[in-house]
Order: sequence, then structure tokens, then C-alpha cells
Amino acid sequence: MLRRKIEQQLLTWKAQEEKKCLVVKGARQVGKTWIIEKFARENYQNVITLNFIENPGYAAIFGGDLDVDSLIRQISVRVKGAHLVPGETLLFLDEIQHCPKARTALKFLAIDKRFDVIASGSLLGLNYKEVPSFPVGYTDQLEMYSLDFEEFLWAMEISEESILSLKQDFEEKREVPAAIHQQMMDLFRQYILVGGMPSVVWDYVNHHDLARVLHMQRNILRDYEDDIAKYAEGSEKAKARACFLSIPRQLAKDYKKFQYSLVEKRGTAKKFGGSLQWLYDAGTIQFCYNLGQPELPFEGNVEEDCFKVYMRDTGLLIAMLEDGVQEDILDGNLGIYKGAIYENIIADIFGKAGKKLYFYEKSSGMEIDFFIRHLRKATAVEVKSAENTKAKSLTNLMKSGAVEQAIKLSGRNVERRGNTVNYPLYMAMFL
Repeated sequence: MLRRKIEQQLLTWKAQEEKKCLVVKGARQVGKTWIIEKFARENYQNVITLNFIENPGYAAIFGGDLDVDSLIRQISVRVKGAHLVPGETLLFLDEIQHCPKARTALKFLAIDKRFDVIASGSLLGLNYKEVPSFPVGYTDQLEMYSLDFEEFLWAMEISEESILSLKQDFEEKREVPAAIHQQMMDLFRQYILVGGMPSVVWDYVNHHDLARVLHMQRNILRDYEDDIAKYAEGSEKAKARACFLSIPRQLAKDYKKFQYSLVEKRGTAKKFGGSLQWLYDAGTIQFCYNLGQPELPFEGNVEEDCFKVYMRDTGLLIAMLEDGVQEDILDGNLGIYKGAIYENIIADIFGKAGKKLYFYEKSSGMEIDFFIRHLRKATAVEVKSAENTKAKSLTNLMKSGAVEQAIKLSGRNVERRGNTVNYPLYMAMFL
């Protein structure tokens, strides 16, 4: 059974005296339904689950008046064995994107307070036109992703004590014992290949078969393409699919700024910008924006028309590439994808930690992979796929005095040189 960090967040929400309805958002197949049902079984005497995909007829519950007494009557009639006991019942509205009026009803359920309510769904940002009235101010929201690297380590039965020891090495900038460093680098490479989709991780834990992993990942990718065909509107279907399929080509270029011409010859932001936003709203990709100046506050320095695009799950990115890439990663022979895959995994780790993504690029050819706020300072982060940590752009930036501190993430052990610290790639989880 996979352990997820969101479980503690659900417990924190439940403990609130004046709680709102909770909306758990996330891409398809990241484990929302499973984790909420587990939480419900362990913490409530009565659980009523309305899954609007499995049972489309449940939408009729919200077809009339939305006052809570009316909803109780409808649920009692339409849901066999429903026990609506005030203070002891969780109402779980699953796949709520398929019942827009249920989203409106969250306001009245939050005001009423007789029952705890959790709603979950994917593609929640895509059907906003169908929602009669959003419950603004009456919901709390949690974003759920596929497993992060630490959760993957838990699944691989790495102990809390081992992870804490690594964190102490990170904080004290202390070299990790060689055998542990090699073990962690091996686990990190496995995480790159497997990714964090729960069904894939669980299968890998039980079988350690990368061929099975690749088959499952490609099935998930087909599901994502099916979602595009099903939910994107009109001409957006073909454009969103073209953008989605262009991501490996985008990342294979030395110049990784998203180029619409790689989607279609003479492609433009006007034509494809909305399609990229559709993929972002679906939880499939994340944006990394260029900074006009490498300084805080980052948001005030963003150049919105200059950005890179990364996949939300690096395992799925690997599955989009040609056969044989898995073996190349294990052997350290990545060819044109050498930097792209490692940049994507760090973007994935940062994104799952709640960080917005920024990079820095100048016309002179200087490019820094990421900028983060670390120890209250703007910090340059360079990502290297091997033990070679030479980074000309970073060296020049530090010499210029524009940035006070920098981090390199690579295959090398912990090492400090002046205001630049090299951490092994797996320590990105502590940033």
C-alpha cells in the first residue's frame, strides 16, 4: 500500500472546527479517488460516495433545488444504504467535473456544516462555463500530483531514518557515505524511469519489470490523448494533441524555450497558446518562465512570452520517447535527451513541492536552468546529468555579482566551493 503525503493534509483539514468543503484537484490517475476513500474509511463512521462517471444518474440529485434538506432527500432515495448522520458522515463527490451543479452546491453544503464534504476531479479548469455559480470562499483546495521522489523512496522501503540522515547531510553540506550515495543515485535513476503514477509505482514495487512499466505508462498516455479528444472543444482537439506530442522535440533542443514552429511549421502563439493552457489546466504540463532579471521577487520579473514546458511526470516523458531510452538512462548514455530528461525530473520535483518554475536566459547565450528562493535569497540552480559539473553560464553569472549563491545538481557527491554548493540530484527533494 502506497503512503502519500496528502494523507496528513486531509487529517489537518478534518481537524479544523470551521472547515469548508475540500476540493482535491489533480491530473488523471494520480490516485485521488484511492487516497480519499482510504482516508474516509479510516476516519468516518459513514461515507457516501457519489462518483459521477461510474453513476451518471447521480447528477439528478443536484438537478433541482440545492438546499441541503433537498439534497438529503434526493441522496436517501437514490443511494442505497445511505446513512446521513450529522457530524459523523463524509460526503465524497468524485469526478465532480461531470456534475457542474454539484460544484455550485458546495457553497450550501459548506454553510450548512452538517456533513464533511470532499470533492475531487481532474480537468476541473476546463468546464467552468457549465458551472452555474462557483462556490467562491466556501472551499479549500488541495492539488495532488503523482508520487514525488520521497514517496517513491517510501514505496521502495527506504526508512524514514535513512531519509532523515540524508537531509542532515544536505543541511550540513556534508558528503554522503559512498555506498549510500551510489544506492541513492541508482534509486533516483529508477524514479526517472518509473515516474510517480501510483499504479505504475505499485506494479514496479511488486515486479521490478521495466517492460511492464513502459506498457502501463503508454496506456496512460493513450488515456491522456483520449481525454484531449473527448474534452477539448472543436479545433482545439488537434492543436492540443499536436502541442502534447511536440514536448519531447521541444526538450531535445539545446534552446529549450517552447517553439511553436516545432508544433507546426510557422506555428504561432495566437494559434497554439490556448492549447498549451488546456494541457496545463488538465495537469499534464507545467510552465517555466524566463526572468528579465535574476532577482526577487521572481513574479515581478517574469517575461510571460518566453517559457519552457515540462511534463508533470518524467516517467511519462520517458514513455513518449523511442524504445531503448530506459536502457540508455541506466547506462548513462542519453544522446540528445541528456539534459532534457534531468531538467524535467528537477522541474517535476520542484513543481510537486509547490514551487513555481523560473529560468534565466540572455541573448548573450547565458542560460541558467532554474531559479528558486532558497534561504531567503534568489538562487541559481544548474542541472547536470553526470559527474561533470562544469557550468560556464553559472560561473560567469556568479563572477558578475548578480547572484549571491548557487546550487549545482549532478551525479557528484556533496561539495562546496565558495558560494556554490554541489548536491547530488536526489537531494533536490530537500530544496
